Amino acid sequence: MATIKFYPVGNGDTSLITLQNNKHILMDYRQHSSATDSTKPHFDIATDIKSILADAKKDSIDVLAFTHADLDHIEGSTEFFYLEHANKYQDSGRIKIDQLWVPAAMLLESLPKDELSSEFAIWRAESKHRFKNKKGIRVFSQPEELVKLVEKWDMKIDDFSDLIVDAGTIVDTFSLANDNVEFFVHSPFMTHCEESGKDIKKVRNEASLVFNIRFNENGELFNFLAVGDSTWEVMEEIVSITQYYQNEDRLRWDLLNIPHHSSYLALSDDKGQKETKPKEKIEELLLMGNKDAYMICSSNAFETVESDALNSIQPPHLQAKRCYEHYLRDVNGRSLIVTMENESKIKPAPVVIEFSSSGLTKKSYKMAAALATAAATPARAG
Repeated sequence: MATIKFYPVGNGDTSLITLQNNKHILMDYRQHSSATDSTKPHFDIATDIKSILADAKKDSIDVLAFTHADLDHIEGSTEFFYLEHANKYQDSGRIKIDQLWVPAAMLLESLPKDELSSEFAIWRAESKHRFKNKKGIRVFSQPEELVKLVEKWDMKIDDFSDLIVDAGTIVDTFSLANDNVEFFVHSPFMTHCEESGKDIKKVRNEASLVFNIRFNENGELFNFLAVGDSTWEVMEEIVSITQYYQNEDRLRWDLLNIPHHSSYLALSDDKGQKETKPKEKIEELLLMGNKDAYMICSSNAFETVESDALNSIQPPHLQAKRCYEHYLRDVNGRSLIVTMENESKIKPAPVVIEFSSSGLTKKSYKMAAALATAAATPARAG
């Protein structure tokens, strides 16, 4: 059975997909600065991922996918992974990456001099190195700036066609036949990756990777709509284009990763007083949830005082959460789970969703961890 583990990393994203064939896909990576402090709520994903791979007798992750380059999606990653472009990122104990997935914007974004040592700059260098050497990477979309970059290398963009993935296609790394999973690309479109005249933050969010991830469990198909920090404008565009090409089944979801840490801007440009009212196409998307579906909100815990939660400037926004809960009820979904509230607000546990032919199940992480510890403890003699 396949599983997805959503880590509690604050207003950030990290989730680990484990397939039936023991392949692992990591969506984003955020090791919060306080993750190793037992008194803090953030989870130590570095230790957990290393343990999982060690148990699988692996020293590499099959795919590391960065939805986009904001810090809350890449923090701590350059200290954790083995990078091909420079020796200083190749010391013992680092996790290797078989294939890196990035939006084209991650190769193309310009940086001021004072940010050339940032984690984004390091990943930009790694992405360019892998792409230029045509090894271990998939780049999503082909804007004109990517063509110009290749031409500066005295190379031709046609020589990179096997590495570039367009919206509306399936990534060739996995298949339902061989891996019981496939990744259908909703976004980014070429226009999302254009930086000129736009705010960098806006470009990154608009160019976020958005997937329909389809799982096959003994002939039963389940859909995970994995969304980065996309805005409502991009999501409406995705819905319209997908409907136009009669791929509406790729909009259905049994599991929805709520965009942008429950920001109202993924639903509308108006937060609303008590509850956000979604734009027309966003409403259509929310109503495409299947019975017993789950929503995962990768965010900080919500303010306990209602007035504080309603007036919060930064996500998570209570008005957005109420909107999602509204439509989850309409489709007879199961529950909305906030990662930083899962099982405990003091020390939240990862959310583990298991796929089986009978449907999706939320597993108790603490119970599973206790059983694993018990199984690994030898019995006392006498």
